[in-house]
Amino acid sequence: MPRELVPGPPETPGNPETPAAPETLLARLRSLRALDVEVALRASLAVAIPLIVLIAAGRIDWTAYASFGAMTALYGRGEPYRLRARTITIAGAFLLGSIALALGVAGAGLPLLVGGLLLVVIGGILVATTAGLVPGTPLFFVFAFSVCAQLPTPPGEVGERMLVATGAAVLAWLLTMSGWGLRRMFEPHSTGLFKDLPRAPRLRPATYRDPQVWLVILQNVVGVLLAGGLALIVGIGHPYWAVVAVVAVLPPPRAAHSISRAVHRVAGTALGVVVTGLVLLPGPSVAWLVVVITVSQFGAEILVGKHYGAALLFITPLALSVVHLGSPVPVPALLIDRIVETALGAGVAILLVLLFRFGAGLAVPDRDRRGPTKAPSAS
Repeated sequence: MPRELVPGPPETPGNPETPAAPETLLARLRSLRALDVEVALRASLAVAIPLIVLIAAGRIDWTAYASFGAMTALYGRGEPYRLRARTITIAGAFLLGSIALALGVAGAGLPLLVGGLLLVVIGGILVATTAGLVPGTPLFFVFAFSVCAQLPTPPGEVGERMLVATGAAVLAWLLTMSGWGLRRMFEPHSTGLFKDLPRAPRLRPATYRDPQVWLVILQNVVGVLLAGGLALIVGIGHPYWAVVAVVAVLPPPRAAHSISRAVHRVAGTALGVVVTGLVLLPGPSVAWLVVVITVSQFGAEILVGKHYGAALLFITPLALSVVHLGSPVPVPALLIDRIVETALGAGVAILLVLLFRFGAGLAVPDRDRRGPTKAPSAS
C-alpha cells in the first residue's frame, strides 16, 4: 500500500541558499493515470457491494469481516494478469487466514490474542516478502486480525462470519481480475486503449533464510508487544490502533528506515480524525456510512502512492467508520483513542528505527566508517 515520499530535487546550483521547491501534492495528482482510477474504482466496488448486501440482510454487525475480505482488491496493482492472479490469491488467502485465526481466539483471553497476533505478524512478513506483495508489510493482515479478534463472537456465528469474509474476498478477486477478458479480446486490435502493466513481482522462496527479513520481524514483534502493552497499561480503549500504527510505520525488509513516515502518519491521522468527527458526530445513517466508506476507499487508493499523509485524510475515516459500523462506541472516545494510540505506536516505531539504526552503525568496523586512510599500493 503506502510508499515513501519522493524526495525533492537538490538545491539550485545558482542559489545555494534557496533549495528547489519540493514536488507538491497537486503536481503529483496531475500525474494520475487511468490505471490509478481503475484500481481505485475496483477497490471501492469490492467494499461497497458486500456492505450493501449486509444492510439488506440486516447484519451490519458483520461489516468488519466483509471489509477486510474486500482488502484482497488492494493487491496486484499494476501487475500483468497472470502474475496478479498469483498475488491476489496469496494475499486473499492470508487475509482470510488472519480473520479465521481472529475468530478462533476472539474472547479467548489475552495470551491467545497475543500469540495469534505474533503469528500474523511473523507469517505476514514472510508471505509478503516471499510473494513480492505491495505493501511488503503485514499491515492489512494485522489490521484484520486485530479488529476481528476484538469483536464479540457467538460460537454459533463463527462459520457465518467466515463465510461473509470469504464471499467478499472472492468478489474482490473477481473484480481485480475483471479486465483480463477485455484485454484478451480487444488488446491485440487496440492502439493505446489499455495501460501498461509494468510491475512483475518475483517469488523469493528462500526468504526465510534472509537475516534482514528476520531483523524486520524482530523489529515488528518488539514494536507490537511494546506498543500494545503500553496501551493496555495506560488503559486506552482500542489498544490495537497502537499495534497497527507500529506495523504501518516500520519499513519492509531492505527498505529505507524513514522517520518522516511516522510524522506523516501522526499528522495525517490527526487531520483524518477531524474529518471523521465531521462525519460521525452528527449520527449519520448506516447507508450514509457505507457511502463514506466507499468514497474513502477510492480516495485512499488514489492518494496512497502520491502522498501518505494526504491519503490518511481518507484512510482514517475509512478505518473508523468500519469499526464504528461493526461495533458502535461513543464517537468522541473513538476519535481520542485513535489519535492517542497512533501517536503512541508511531513513537514506538521511531524509537525502534533509531535503535536499530544506531545498532547497525555500531556493527560497522571503525575503519569502514572512517574510510581508507591511505590508497592501496599497486603490486
